[in-house]
This record gives sequence, structure tokens and C-alpha cells, in this order.
Amino acid sequence: MTSTHKKVSVPPCTIDQVERALRIIEGRWKLLIIHHLLIEEPRRFSDLERAIPAVTQKMLIQQLRALEADGVVHREAQPVVPPHVEYSLTPFGRALEPALNALHDWARDGDGRPGPPMTN
Repeated sequence: MTSTHKKVSVPPCTIDQVERALRIIEGRWKLLIIHHLLIEEPRRFSDLERAIPAVTQKMLIQQLRALEADGVVHREAQPVVPPHVEYSLTPFGRALEPALNALHDWARDGDGRPGPPMTN
């Protein structure tokens, strides 16, 4: 009988690289922020607040600052009256799109998974 398994060539990745990537996206709101910026950008701070109503203003500011410091998000203050700030993804941030699409597919396909064990 022949095997139907195909070997997949994956470029080598160290645990340090994985840990660095996870540190960049860790945090309850970062993936949602990135998701909303992938849908539409640039976005004003108030647009992100409305898109993610469960996040506090303080936490949104902290998460955006961390994403900016890691090079995922670009912050641009608009010279208008009244002043406002717009956020967009950097090319480094946009590179997360395939991973977020895969996460979306995984969550969608997980709907058919077995539920919790039934108790009598």
C-alpha cells in the first residue's frame, strides 16, 4: 500500500522566533485591532473604539502603542482642526493577514468539533 502523506517543506524556525512573534501579538485586543485594520484602514481611534466596544479606552491606547513600538501599526497625527490620529498597518503588520485568515478558518471549521462530554 502506498502512503498518501506528503512531506511538507517548512523553512526552519527557532523557538526564539516563535516566542518573539507571540510576544508581539499577545494581549487580549491586539489581534482584534489588527483584524479591524485589515478590514479598513486607515482608522481613527474613535472608529477602533466603536469597532471593539468591549475594550476600554486606556487598554486600546496601550495596545496600539505596543503595536506601534513593535512596528505592526503606523500612527499618524492629522494636521487638522480638531486634530485626530489615524492608524494603519505597516507592511510588517499586513504580513499577518494569512495567519489571521488561517485562524479565522480554523475557528469556523472548529464548529463541527465534538462538544463537551455529556453528564448524566
